Amino acid sequence: MDLGMVGMGRMGASMAHRLVQAGHCVVAYDQNPDAVRQAEQAGAVAAASLADLVGQLPLPRAVWVMLPAGAATERTIEALVPLLSPDDTIVDGGNSWYKDSMRRAERLRERGLHFLDVGTSGGIWGLRAGYSLMVGGEREVFARLEPLLQALAPGPDQGYGYVGPSGTGHFVKMVHNGIEYGAMQAYAEGFALLQAKPEFGLDLAQVAEIWRHGSVVRSWLLDLIAAALAQDPELRDLRAYVEDSGEGRWTVFEAIELNVPAPVITLALQQRLRSRQEEPFAERLLAALREQFGGHPVRRRADGSPHPTPAGGASAAP
Repeated sequence: MDLGMVGMGRMGASMAHRLVQAGHCVVAYDQNPDAVRQAEQAGAVAAASLADLVGQLPLPRAVWVMLPAGAATERTIEALVPLLSPDDTIVDGGNSWYKDSMRRAERLRERGLHFLDVGTSGGIWGLRAGYSLMVGGEREVFARLEPLLQALAPGPDQGYGYVGPSGTGHFVKMVHNGIEYGAMQAYAEGFALLQAKPEFGLDLAQVAEIWRHGSVVRSWLLDLIAAALAQDPELRDLRAYVEDSGEGRWTVFEAIELNVPAPVITLALQQRLRSRQEEPFAERLLAALREQFGGHPVRRRADGSPHPTPAGGASAAP
């Protein structure tokens, strides 16, 4: 099949490469010409612009947008609409907010175009292991593009599926990422407990390897933990600063809106926010209160310099 792929970042380039390996024709475009050249070297057909990409695709066209959620995706879809013809399809494989996907599907429907929102999981390992794909939109369009989805998935009969109407693909992926936040936090706290017992002399990389096989906590995340600890057992090269890309926030907002308790996911998100603050104001206020009401000793900055402004205090990553 023929597919236009917009966005040759880490995932987009790998997805294009996997599709080419499976025998599909991928026309690739990115604002960065070097990224397009690299995709061409991997077997894709280069496009110099969105119009060039659309012009090289047979009818009915399918264009997969693999860009960061928000403005970049919105601008690209808006730019594609006047270039496409009725019955063409736009696929959003990024981590867009599901309500944006519902809105975009309706707008494209009014123009005679189709839209699939595809929650995509697999990260930088997807080229080799395949991607998990959660697809929302029209079932008939899903069926039309299923060969492409099968090529991207871990296997032709696993790791992908049609989950419902427009918005459901990104909704399911949003909750998937919320779960990911909680699972990562649990692993991090568990290994922190192991690391805090130096008299036992535990080899954390060894423990991770033991748990990887037969344990009820085995998972791909644990595989990645084992790899990270094997490379740097003390993680000395890393700062304790954890970003979030938005899906965990949306999951927490949705839990509140639906009155569904999600304390683990919520706390995992809060811990990420806390990781970005140096000398946070809340903890300094707690120290001040203990000194005020009980005369308890406090630790003061020896140099008398002002405290740094907390990172992400006023705003944070979407």
